[in-house]
Formats: sequence, C-alpha cells, structure tokens
Amino acid sequence: MPSLIHTRNAVAISFALNGFCFATMVSRLPDIRSGLDLDNGSLGLLLLAISVGSVIALPLSGRLIDRIGATSVTRLGAIFVAAGLTVAMVGVSTDLVVLTVVGFFLDGIGIAVWDVSMNVEAAEVERRFERTMMPRFHAGWSIGSFAGAAIGIPMAALHAPLALHVPGFALLAAVGAWRASAAYLPPTIAHEDRTTAFVRSPWGEPRTLAIGVMVLAFALSEGAANDWLSLALIDGYDVRHWVGVAGFTVFVTAMFVGRVTGPVVLDRYGRAPVLWGSAAAAFVGILLVVFGGNVVLVGIGIVVWGLGASLGFPVGMSAAADDPLRAARRVSVVSTIGYTAFLAGPPLLGLLADHIGTLETLLVIAGLMIPAALTVFAARPVRPDVTAEVASS
Repeated sequence: MPSLIHTRNAVAISFALNGFCFATMVSRLPDIRSGLDLDNGSLGLLLLAISVGSVIALPLSGRLIDRIGATSVTRLGAIFVAAGLTVAMVGVSTDLVVLTVVGFFLDGIGIAVWDVSMNVEAAEVERRFERTMMPRFHAGWSIGSFAGAAIGIPMAALHAPLALHVPGFALLAAVGAWRASAAYLPPTIAHEDRTTAFVRSPWGEPRTLAIGVMVLAFALSEGAANDWLSLALIDGYDVRHWVGVAGFTVFVTAMFVGRVTGPVVLDRYGRAPVLWGSAAAAFVGILLVVFGGNVVLVGIGIVVWGLGASLGFPVGMSAAADDPLRAARRVSVVSTIGYTAFLAGPPLLGLLADHIGTLETLLVIAGLMIPAALTVFAARPVRPDVTAEVASS
C-alpha cells in the first residue's frame, strides 16, 4: 500500500495535470477560432459543448466513484480528456465543426469526472493528515495551468499543428494521471468502519445544499474575474489592453497566494471565520475595483478580491467530504452547483454588461458575497455520526 505522503504527492500531480490539459487547449483558442473560421460568438457556442458535457457528468461522478473507486474514475476522466481533445483537434484540422463539438463534449465529461474523483481523494488525504491541504491542491491546478500556457505560447508562435500539440500533451498528461492515480488510497480504507446505508439523496440535505450555495458564489466570483476583469478595466477605465491583462494577472497571482497560504490561516482560526472573512474581502475588493477611480485603489481591490475568492471552492470540497461514507456523492453535488455557476454565470453577466456596463456588472458578484457569508457556517467540520443524523433527518 502506498504511503500517505506518496498518495498526497500523487493527488497533487493529478490536480496539476488536469490544469495542464485545460490550459493547453485554451492556449490554442485563437488557432481553433481561425481554423474553423468562427467569430467570437460562434466560438463561445462551440465551447459550450465542454460545459454541457461537464454539467451532465458531474452529478453522475459520485455514484461512479462509489462503484469503481477514485483511481478508476480519475483514469477514466483522463482518457476522456485525451480522447476528446484529440477528436476536437482533428475536427479543427479537417474543418468539421460537428466533430469538434463531439470532441469538446467528451472533453467536458472527462474534466468533470476527473475533477470530482481527485477532489474526493484529496479530501481523504486531508482527513488523514488532520490538517487543511485542499487549497494547496487547487494551487497545484494553477501551477499546471501556468505550465500548459507556458508551453502553449511558443507552440502557437511556431504554428505547431493543433492535431499534434494539443492531443500529444493531453496524452502525456493522461499517462501521468494513470500512473499517479495508482498511488491513491484503496477504496475500502475510507469506509472500513462504516456500514450504515443511506437512501436519501445528497440533493435533499440542507447542509450539502448550503455548502453548494456558498461554493456557487465563490465560483462565480472566480469565473467572472477570469472572463470579465480585463475587459471591465479596459471598458470602465479606458486603459490600454495590456493594463487589463496585467490586472487579471494580478488577480490570478493573488488567488494562487491565497490558496498556498490559506491552510495555515484555516487551521488556526477554523473554516467558518476564515470563509466569512473571505466573502467580506471579495465584497470590499470588488467595490474598490468598481469605484476606486485610480490605479492604486483599483490595484488593491484586485488583490483583495483575489485573496477573498481563493478559498471558497476548495474549502467547500473539503466540507462536502467531511463524512467519508458519502463523500463522493456530496462532492459531486457541490461540484455540480459550483461548476454550473462557474461555466454558465459569466456568459449571463455578459448579457447584463451590454445594458449597464462591463465594470458595473461586477457589482452583481459583490452582491453574491452576501448569501456566501450567510452560508459559510455550513462548512464547519461535522463528525461523521452528526453528518449521518443531518442526512437522515
């Protein structure tokens, strides 16, 4: 049986490889758009296939993990991602939009099941170490995405064929994930002392849904910044394009720093107080971005927003998995709620931006920090026996 440290490192690798695959594809989006001769709106609809695949697969991931284990599901997800990106890039290379849609749909399925399985395994590793680790696993995803982008930039500059670059690295990542997942904990270990069977769906558990609401707000805060922060700075303050990109880079860096340093604060003060402070920080940061009026205040606002947004999603995953008996299904529920907001929310904000302005639209995200602050207390650690009582009540 692998050591716990070996398992921890394997989970971190899995997170990094997942982020690497995502960034590898994103780094070639301009080439995908030009290869299929699409405008921005059509490209958005094309990418919607990834979202559809993920949203369909997320609720099913928990049951799948319960049946065949996190190791097998991670491997299955990696295979779907590699196969999906291969099919999609062949579709771009042969100018077949339908084939590209099919490939992205398969990629979305793979992203979903891979994501849930590695979060479930990460929660079990965190539980066994008896200290907070989940935010750092999510920081590992960011490291992987940085690596994917770093490789993708010269590949794009050299006009490397899409059908070689993206599938080639996705296949390497899938092989890496296959090998890393071999070090996951055996499925029976987490449940060896629990034999009680529950029939109630996690979708009917108040605590799970409250965690889902919290994660929804934090996920949309992150997703909105990813899609709209640069444009909000450009449109709202009439700055140059590179300034908008720099603002987004500051946000991503603040998110990364928050996830690396967050476990220390969480272990010292506890989930609920830290998450409440995170919601307040995101709220204040967004207000500074919208109303700051000068580069110093807006810059401070971006940093505070990024730090505030960094912990909600990973801590929500940990909270959903407090009881190992139903960790997989609860994580899949919270992931479904969170990723639906992450994927569908920013496009809806774009429609609103056409009416009230890109910068002002960010105030909607600030408003969502209020329900986030009200639901963070659901993330307080719960003993398995208490979780069972809550689930069956």
